Amino acid sequence: MLPQAKLDTLLMRHSAIERELAAPTSRDAFVRLSREFAELDPVIASVKAYRAVQSELTDIEAIITDQATEPDMRAMAEAEKPSLEARREQLEQELRVALLPKDAMDERNVILEIRAGTGGDEAALFAGDLIRMYERYAAKQGWKVEMIAASEGTMGGYKEIIAEVRGRGAFARLKFESGVHRVQRVPDTEASGRIHTSAATVAVLPEAEEVDVEINENDLRVDTMRASGAGGQHVNKTESAIRLTHLPSGIAVAVQEERSQHKNRARAMALLRAKLYDLERTRIDSRRAADRRGQVGSGDRSERIRTYNFPQGRVTDHRINLTLYKLPQVLEGEALGEIIDALVAVHQAELLAAESGSQ
Repeated sequence: MLPQAKLDTLLMRHSAIERELAAPTSRDAFVRLSREFAELDPVIASVKAYRAVQSELTDIEAIITDQATEPDMRAMAEAEKPSLEARREQLEQELRVALLPKDAMDERNVILEIRAGTGGDEAALFAGDLIRMYERYAAKQGWKVEMIAASEGTMGGYKEIIAEVRGRGAFARLKFESGVHRVQRVPDTEASGRIHTSAATVAVLPEAEEVDVEINENDLRVDTMRASGAGGQHVNKTESAIRLTHLPSGIAVAVQEERSQHKNRARAMALLRAKLYDLERTRIDSRRAADRRGQVGSGDRSERIRTYNFPQGRVTDHRINLTLYKLPQVLEGEALGEIIDALVAVHQAELLAAESGSQ
């Protein structure tokens, strides 16, 4: 059975937020309340639907058990009862999942970092395949992808690429992509046709806001540089590229994608905030490492999470032992959703098991 008191509390909180949003409030409070309201909305819709079905079932039970009920009416009620019970069971499961502890960052935009690992030029080409896969997947979700920084490989692809993925629920879906991605294929440059194994590391960071991470300007070293790469005469004349170094942590970020130094600084600050927030999240998670070991949502970036095998046309996610013989569709961003759906389902099952075990 669902905890009815918890459902009542959610309904009251939803109404309270609605009243607060209608009253004058600060910008920060409005943003925070709007986000909470948007997160609660689908849950509240499920609660109301669940209680409506409960009410219908109570009415039907009364009709069936009432001795004065006409036989035809009782037969209709008995015929309708199984479908209502099935609907109630479905809504109960939806609510159990909705009531699971949420990652506060699930609805945030994402900073996506892909770095070529072992494998030289082939690893850089694979990093290029991965960023295109995520771009295509993002487009299917209605999200936007913007490049923040990129270092191209000598034969194509990228030694490193950093992008921002903007869209509701981006982190909730993409956070399971953190880790080492391995590719097995015959490189175009390989005359003997031998299969090579290369790797790229993916890091998915939730975009942090100023309220999440406070950065003291005195803790920053700011270096301006001339942008390198394409750009014609412009790159020789303006120092638009920005490097920020956070002295206490030693984290450094550099952005040169925009021609405006101001825009590059804003992007660099956003990237630095995300890295500092992720550093804190990792520190907290490491305390719970024993509990989290083996869970799909642990986000350990040194872990080999997936293999893309071109000769066999298969993709295997090692965390959940899932293999799809749909390699082209995965790289096109179409079947990637199947893998992510499976990871989300396993993660939710783990959380449900943990919840029931603690009760």
